Amino acid sequence: MREIAAGMIKVKKSKFYTHLYEIESMEDIDEILKEHRKKYKKAVHHCWAAIVEGEEKFKDDGEVGHPGKVLLGVLKKYNAENRALVVSRIFGGIKLGVGGVARAFRDAGESVMQYLENEKNK
Repeated sequence: MREIAAGMIKVKKSKFYTHLYEIESMEDIDEILKEHRKKYKKAVHHCWAAIVEGEEKFKDDGEVGHPGKVLLGVLKKYNAENRALVVSRIFGGIKLGVGGVARAFRDAGESVMQYLENEKNK
């Protein structure tokens, strides 16, 4: 596994730390999540999505708004094969609601993917 890009967005005081990884198998996710739990100790949710050789998986990690599925949609939009997108959320004290959470995770994922696209086009 290899980290390709990372970023952070704030939405109503919550912080969404996003990382895009190149992975070889779904087993890489366990190691990535272990690192995220160490790095973002205050984060309650570590949501992710991955596509490896046509196999798709995602996990919401107890968060509302189906953020894992939203992140999978972002990966599919960019045809990101053999990639994992992981977002760790640190709650800022303001509830976003189901739709707000889904939008925030989508925006977090998009921000990293768009950065990568911009780098490619330079």
